[in-house]
Amino acid sequence: MKNLGDMMKQVQAMQSKMADMQTKLETATVTGQSGGGLVKVTLTGKGAMSALHVDTSLMKEDEKEILEDLIVAAHADAKAKSEALMAEEMKSVTGGLALPPGMKLPF
Repeated sequence: MKNLGDMMKQVQAMQSKMADMQTKLETATVTGQSGGGLVKVTLTGKGAMSALHVDTSLMKEDEKEILEDLIVAAHADAKAKSEALMAEEMKSVTGGLALPPGMKLPF
C-alpha cells in the first residue's frame, strides 16, 4: 500500500501545480501583432482578449477590409503565443511529460 500512498501524494502535488498554473495563466498576457505593429491584440494566458490597438493611419473607410484582415492576423499571432505559453506551463507541471497531440489540460 506504500505505492498507493506515494501515488496519491504525487496526484495531490500535481493538482497543486495545476492550480498554480491556472492562476499564472489568468494574470499572464501575450501580444500579437500584424501590419508591422499597426494592429496589436493582447490576450490573457487563457486566450481571452484583453486589449486591441489599431493605429489611426488604418482608420480609412476604403481600408476597412485590410483593417479587418490585420485584426484577424494579430489575433492569430497572439493566440499562437498564448498556446505556446500554456504548453510551456504544462511542461513544467507534468515534469516534461509530453501529452499526446490534441490532449489538452486542464480538461
